[in-house]
Amino acid sequence: MLFYVELPFIFLRFWFLEVPTSVFKFFIFLNKSFIQLVSLPLLIKTFFRPWKNEYREGLVGFSIVMGIFIKLFVILTDIFMLLVLLSLEIITTILFFCFPFAVILLLFIK
Repeated sequence: MLFYVELPFIFLRFWFLEVPTSVFKFFIFLNKSFIQLVSLPLLIKTFFRPWKNEYREGLVGFSIVMGIFIKLFVILTDIFMLLVLLSLEIITTILFFCFPFAVILLLFIK
C-alpha cells in the first residue's frame, strides 16, 4: 500500500529530474556531433586559406578569395542548421515538460 502513496513522487522525480538530465546530456552529445559532422571548427580555422590548397603561381590570391567566399556560405549554412537543431531541442524540451500537465488538463475537460 505504501508503494501506491510513493508512486506520484517517484514519477515526478523521474519525469522532472532523471529524464531531463539524460536528455540534456544527449542534446550536448548531439550538438557536439553535429558541429563535428559539418566541420565547423575546421572551416573557421582555415577561413583565410585557399579552398583546395591551390598554390600555383598567379592563382594564390584568387584561390584565397574564392575559399573565403565559399567558406562564408558554408559556415552561414552550418550555423543556420545548428540554430534549427537548437530550436527543435528547445521545443522538444518545452513540450516534454508540458506533457504531464496537458494530460491532467485533458482529464478535466468535458
